[in-house]
Order: sequence, then C-alpha cells, then structure tokens
Amino acid sequence: MPSDGGPASASYRLRLDSRPLAVRAALAELADCPPLRALPSEDRDAAQILLAEILNNCTEHAYAGRSGPVEVALDLRRGQLSCEVADRGRPMPAARPGLPCPVLSLREGGFGWMLIRALAEELRYCHENGVNRLSFRVARTCLAAPDPCPCPRSAIPPESGCESAPRCCEGRTCSD
Repeated sequence: MPSDGGPASASYRLRLDSRPLAVRAALAELADCPPLRALPSEDRDAAQILLAEILNNCTEHAYAGRSGPVEVALDLRRGQLSCEVADRGRPMPAARPGLPCPVLSLREGGFGWMLIRALAEELRYCHENGVNRLSFRVARTCLAAPDPCPCPRSAIPPESGCESAPRCCEGRTCSD
C-alpha cells in the first residue's frame, strides 16, 4: 500500500556526476522522488539500499574515482518499481560488449553484491557501445514475512498490509 496515498504509476529520471558528494546528494533527491514516496516503507528502504550500493559501485569501480555521468531511471507501475542505472565507466569484469553479463557469475568483492542480489529481482547487466546498464526490479516484501507463500492473490488478507503484492497470506512474504 502506498505510504502516502501516492500514485500507482510514476516515473523519475536523474542525471548525476559520479563524484561521492554528487552521489550523496542524488540519493537524498531520489529518496523524496514520487516513485519511491509511493512505495510501502520496507520497499522504499530496499530501493534506497539498492540505489546506494549501485551508485557507489559506479563511483568506486566503473569510474574508479574519476568524474563521469551516471543516469538513473525509476518507473513505478502497479506498485512495482523498476530501475535502470547507466554509466560510461569501465565495464564489469566478465562483461563482453553487446552481450548480457550473467550477474550471478560476478565475483563478490564485499557485501554490496550480496545485498543487491538479495533485494533485487530480474537483475540484468549489459555493456554496449561504451555504456554500462544495470536494470532490476525492487523485490516486493511484507513486514515480518519470513517465508514465501504460494497462495493466489485473492488470498491476501486485508490486515497483511501488502495489498499490492501478487501473492501473500497470513502476513508472510509476497512472491511473484
């Protein structure tokens, strides 16, 4: 359920520089943009963590401390947030131009990729024509929801607090 009765659909685009202070300012701006404001608090928190990890990876790895452009696109449709982050920095290891990189094959460097994989669905990366593109959907969650539930959408109890989820019952995790 939207936290403030926000829109069922919203888009937001942001272009920023890869410098750490610019990333910090961009994260503050994104936290207050319409697509994130319309999410339930736990989904909004997940989106903010994902964006922080990904934008910091652009700064630290793609541009390796150099300045460069980063673009963020957020699209909220039917309660589901899709995101794309693009930069012109160095490609991820194992990426070949024009071909999708199997994100699960990327080596772990720290906890960032572990968090990204845990909080994102449909995680995709490609490097084409000098542009890195990482796209994902924010995984849907329900507060206090430890186990996936195979129940059909019609089984969502009103008190679960997860009306926008495709499937949920007894307050357990929503799953696609």
